[in-house]
This record gives sequence, structure tokens and C-alpha cells, in this order.
Amino acid sequence: MEFITKSSQETKDLGKKIGSNLAGLKKNRAVIFALSGELGSGKTTFVQGLALGLGIETRIISPTFILVRKYAGKDIDFYHLDLYRLEGNVEGQVRDLGIDEFWSDPNNVVVIEWAEKIKDVVPESAVWMTFEGTDETRKITLRGDTDETLHRYVK
Repeated sequence: MEFITKSSQETKDLGKKIGSNLAGLKKNRAVIFALSGELGSGKTTFVQGLALGLGIETRIISPTFILVRKYAGKDIDFYHLDLYRLEGNVEGQVRDLGIDEFWSDPNNVVVIEWAEKIKDVVPESAVWMTFEGTDETRKITLRGDTDETLHRYVK
């Protein structure tokens, strides 16, 4: 599934729409978004919109230097990870952060920027999102465990 956004606001709005759809879903597992794309391709902007759609009004900033931030929503906990700075045994470092606990709780939404660094440990249920383009026009591609899941998120 592909989306073209022509401004940062449209990228944020896409995130907000998906977050709003998630907010009303009864889940039996955590929802995981695995994001990849170059610097400036809109990943954090999307995450800001997603959080708004989930009802989180706290300012969302990329956790580049602290690796993970947790935000409490009305009915969910929202985890935002940024793996940009990690090198070497990234999978081990992320497990030390407690990521297995994050994605085992059905009340959690987990977003991982630079997720390709841990692709072998990301659960199969994750929605993979690729961000292309670093100017105002971006192509955002979603791949999930099923098309039905994706359609529920972006309806």
C-alpha cells in the first residue's frame, strides 16, 4: 500500500489518521510500526501525527540520543525508539532496553525508526513502512502481515 504526501503536514496527517483508527481497535497484541528511510524522509513527522491520532498531546521529539521514549495515552502506552546512532550488536542493545516487553503487551503501540537494523527480531506482525524522498514530496509504502490489517489502520 502506497501513499504520496506533498508536505510535512500531509505526512503528519497520514500518521494522525492511522493513529485515530488504531485508537478504536481492540487488539490482541501490540501494534508495531517498523520505519525505514533516509534522514529527513518524514519518519519523525509521521510519528508525531500517529501520536496525535492516539490522543497523545505531548510534544513528540525523536529519541535519537536516549534511544526510547514512552508516552502514556488514554488506553495505550506509546513507545518511540530511534536506532540511528546504534552500531555493532544493535539487536542485543535493543533487547537490553526491554523491547520484548514493549511488544508483548496488547495495550502498547511501538514505533521503531531505523528498524532495518533489527529486522531479524521484529515480530512478523509488524507493519513495515518505507519513507522515500527528502523534499516535500514523499512516497510512504506500508507492508504488513495481512492486507486486511493494513486496511483497518488506514481506512
